[in-house]
Amino acid sequence: MMACCGDSMEDEENGKKMEADQDTNKDHAKRSKLGWFWSLLLLIFGAVVITMSVLTILKYFDYLKKGRGPHHHQEIVENYANALGISMQFFDVQKSGKLVNNKIVWRGDSALHDGSGENLDLSKGLYDAGDLMKFGFPMAFTATVLSWAILEYGDHMNAVKQLEHAQESLKWITDYLINAHPSQNMLYIQVGDPDLDHSCWERPETMSEKRPLTQINTTFPGTEVAAETAAAMASASLVFRRINSSYANLLLMHARQLFTFADTYRGSYSMSVPQVQKYYNSTGYEDELLWAATWLYHATRDRSYLEYVTDINGQAFANWGIPTWFSWDNKHAGLQVLLSRINIFGSEDVSETENLGLQMYRRTAESIMCGLLPDSPTATSSRTDSGLIWIVKWNSLQHPVASAFLAVLYSDYMITSGTETLYCSGKSYQPHDLRKFAISQVDYLLGKNPMEMSYLVGYGNNYPLYVHHRGSSIPANANTGCTDGFKWLESESPNPNVAIGALVGGPFLNESYIDSRNNSMQGEPTTYNSALLVGLLSGLVTSSQMVKSYT
Repeated sequence: MMACCGDSMEDEENGKKMEADQDTNKDHAKRSKLGWFWSLLLLIFGAVVITMSVLTILKYFDYLKKGRGPHHHQEIVENYANALGISMQFFDVQKSGKLVNNKIVWRGDSALHDGSGENLDLSKGLYDAGDLMKFGFPMAFTATVLSWAILEYGDHMNAVKQLEHAQESLKWITDYLINAHPSQNMLYIQVGDPDLDHSCWERPETMSEKRPLTQINTTFPGTEVAAETAAAMASASLVFRRINSSYANLLLMHARQLFTFADTYRGSYSMSVPQVQKYYNSTGYEDELLWAATWLYHATRDRSYLEYVTDINGQAFANWGIPTWFSWDNKHAGLQVLLSRINIFGSEDVSETENLGLQMYRRTAESIMCGLLPDSPTATSSRTDSGLIWIVKWNSLQHPVASAFLAVLYSDYMITSGTETLYCSGKSYQPHDLRKFAISQVDYLLGKNPMEMSYLVGYGNNYPLYVHHRGSSIPANANTGCTDGFKWLESESPNPNVAIGALVGGPFLNESYIDSRNNSMQGEPTTYNSALLVGLLSGLVTSSQMVKSYT
């Protein structure tokens, strides 16, 4: 029995062992199946990741192949390259001081003693238009826009051999602005008496009337002009950072001081200097404060400047949600686009509240862009029958050129960041729609208009011959005084000297243009229009639509 029972127990134990082994084998098989499942899942996931990566890389290389990459050889648009080279020359036409490597044969040294009464050298800078005045407010704006153009499209300029020319023209202005700021809370904003200047018609090389200086200070503040000058110096410091670091640091020091001066002693220069109301009257300084702080943030990455334009003053100063027109007087539209750059490309050092402010700037910029697109539900009606943006009769081309420049910038911001769509009240647009609008504006002023004429002097075969411009209208060998030069103003002969690169004021709303030297409303060119045009043409001169970091 014991033997029998022992055998039975042994068989039972063996049976249990076999069952356990079978369970173990089943468990191993189950685990093996699960292992294969997870391995297969990981393999599929890895394949998807690799496929997406390969497609992204191929897409990028295809992007470069099409000529849109920042380092790839770009196709040059010849007519815009030609127009850009011509436009750049107007800065040479307008130079004051002892000229260096002068390329304008009918120009010579002028205003060599500007500022000497205050022991300052204010001989450089640019005459702002067809007269011989140096107005600091529009001159500083010219420098800011020219800096912006170089920072965004310096590679494009270099591709058509215009970068060095642009940098030299910018430095001619900033050299003047540095000397015009002899102490922290003082800025000379004007050279010459505009009433006296406008009572004369003479060449800059022979002018002999007194040229008094006008300053702003703590007693007579001028927030907008001080802030615009700060913006000019901050943006220019970015331009010169890699090619002349000591000069860039000097510009940045002045920019910081001028912004503090502008913000601490708030007051309009139109009130402190009533005389400017007839020429460059300011409608407010809040936009310039934001504009200057934004450029200082780009130049320094100091968070306090970003906080200034978002948390502290965004709600009060920025006109969020209200589209405006970009000009020497109103910087809001340019500001919205410039700050959109930060929001579109992203920044690691932006707080949640700052980002909310940046989103408001971007939404306003989008509203501006939607207003420019001709078939948008919110398109502006302020256009000629041929589609040119038209706001005011004086210097009418300023607004279409400025608007087109902003449209090219925003289009390129979208492309660089991979933002494919702009939504305008339920209708969608792509970056190329903005670029198409910009092209329509520049093509209009270059000759595709009812007058079949170019508004850019020197471009094409049909452009204005009676430009409202003193130096251009008087023979280079004429030695005129203050008043006897008026015979050249009244002359029926075309200007003896071509003001190469001058962008005249532009057409009336009915798209007509009267080519008369006495028609300053339509026929007087300005340096700030030229800066905007240089920016616009630089954005269109190559097939590239990529922008890069300022730093």
